Amino acid sequence: MNARTSACAPSHGVDWHGTNWSQATKQVRRLQARIVKATQEGRWGKVNSLQHLLTHSYSGKVLAVQRVTSNQGKNTPGVDGATWSSPADKAQAVLSLRRRGYQPQPLKRVYIPKKNGKKRPLGIPTMKDRAMQALFKLALEPVAETTADPNSYGFRPERSTADAAAACFTVLAGARMAEWILEADIKGCFDNIGHNWLIANIPMDKAILKKWLKAGFMDKGTLFPTEAGTPQGGIISPILANMALDGLEKLLRKDIQRNKDSGKKVNMVRYADDFIITGTSKELLENEVKPLVEIFLAERGLTLSLEKTKITHIRDGFNFLGWNMRKYGKQGKYLQKPAKDNVGAFRSKVAGIIKENKTAKQENLIALLNPVIRGWGNYHQHSVAKETYASMDHALWERLWQWAKRRHPNKGSKWIKDKYFQSKGSRNWVFTCKDENGKEWTLHTLSDTKIVRHVKIKGEVNPFDPKWETYREDRLAKHMALSLKGRNKLLRHWKEQNGNCTRCGEKITRETGWHLHHIIRTADGGPDTHRNRVLLHQNCHNQVHSRKLEVVTTGFRKES
Repeated sequence: MNARTSACAPSHGVDWHGTNWSQATKQVRRLQARIVKATQEGRWGKVNSLQHLLTHSYSGKVLAVQRVTSNQGKNTPGVDGATWSSPADKAQAVLSLRRRGYQPQPLKRVYIPKKNGKKRPLGIPTMKDRAMQALFKLALEPVAETTADPNSYGFRPERSTADAAAACFTVLAGARMAEWILEADIKGCFDNIGHNWLIANIPMDKAILKKWLKAGFMDKGTLFPTEAGTPQGGIISPILANMALDGLEKLLRKDIQRNKDSGKKVNMVRYADDFIITGTSKELLENEVKPLVEIFLAERGLTLSLEKTKITHIRDGFNFLGWNMRKYGKQGKYLQKPAKDNVGAFRSKVAGIIKENKTAKQENLIALLNPVIRGWGNYHQHSVAKETYASMDHALWERLWQWAKRRHPNKGSKWIKDKYFQSKGSRNWVFTCKDENGKEWTLHTLSDTKIVRHVKIKGEVNPFDPKWETYREDRLAKHMALSLKGRNKLLRHWKEQNGNCTRCGEKITRETGWHLHHIIRTADGGPDTHRNRVLLHQNCHNQVHSRKLEVVTTGFRKES
């Protein structure tokens, strides 16, 4: 099927569970690769026509609906109260994604609590507006990735905070590296980016973009206009913010380092609107770099926060993305450790869970704590965190001991220990139990998390450029294997399937997610054994059950 054919929706309507997800994905990828090539060649008219083709294609529309109906916010409605929960809703949604006559609705304003006790406003678009943004994101993101600053890591595909931290190591760890850091804080970046700049500079359908920017929000029944900022809660907002800040890294290198003999050298590491700039002296950062940054931001309607922006020496250390980066001792050894405020937030979170579940069954408490412990441990596993892990494990043990003692005020310590804590291998005091079905539940400890060195993604990698396919697949495979470490059942399936979904043949990654499917249903007597299980994408799993498809472990697509 050629690109022209793929631009047409089926005349007979949409069978949601009949969607060929592999074919839709391949068609969109082909168009995205062509957008990358046209962008690299500076053929902006061609970029525009290819974007038009993608945003009007059936494949693009079905993938946009699939995205917004399978993410965490899928059950949260906007001002119209609508959610697309059934296959019929999703099928109708695909047909509703038309540019002609499209008018986005205001965002629904809600307030969520912050760590400091205050509340942060959040905008929730309608499902249709989310899907339209997801559709146009498919066409804009290839351009954004092709023109992005190489050391930008936030809200970009296949990049992470770990990459940003590794970039910090690259520009700060060496003995002859710059020792001064400008810690920049943009005042309300997402809320204050100028609409005029966005409309003039973002290479996408200007009429659609303007409608999103001017949609406003509803708060307690009152409509408020939006005069600045990106659409709150919008899928496309992080890309708009990234594109507004792209170019700063190149500008700094061009202006500050134009004279190679001057000895002036700066490096920038950015994660969304949070960034640092390193320099050889405090004066360079204060007198040359900071004014240049302020001019760049002012053109976009942005300013630095005078209170939070500061210049720091590496020996004093600085906090960035939940870590503290600092050089220690006479040799100036560079260490990245979990930041104190991040450790404190984790301690408060687990303490809150334990406090809120005073009367819960032990297995239920373990089920609530394990994802939090594992998630925080995995986040810091690329840093110098061994001592912090041990300290937090002890603090958690103390909380759990108090939790157990309160439940049995008339029992002695030995009785409580025997009931809630066991010895496992070389470890004592393991918080573990068996539920009424005999399933064992054991609390994960941070000390179980292996410290692993993270290899930074190459700055020039573009996930939409086919030339990086082999590099990306190798990197994704290593990350997936690390994600599934300790989950041997899933890891074995993933390796045997070569990292592919056995239904559609596409890659299973952390981003796509996965479901474990029983080939013969357990309800029909199928055993919960390795031979009776495969890994599928969520949508493919739904498709298998709704259409009663047979899945085999050695190939793709077998219909019963």
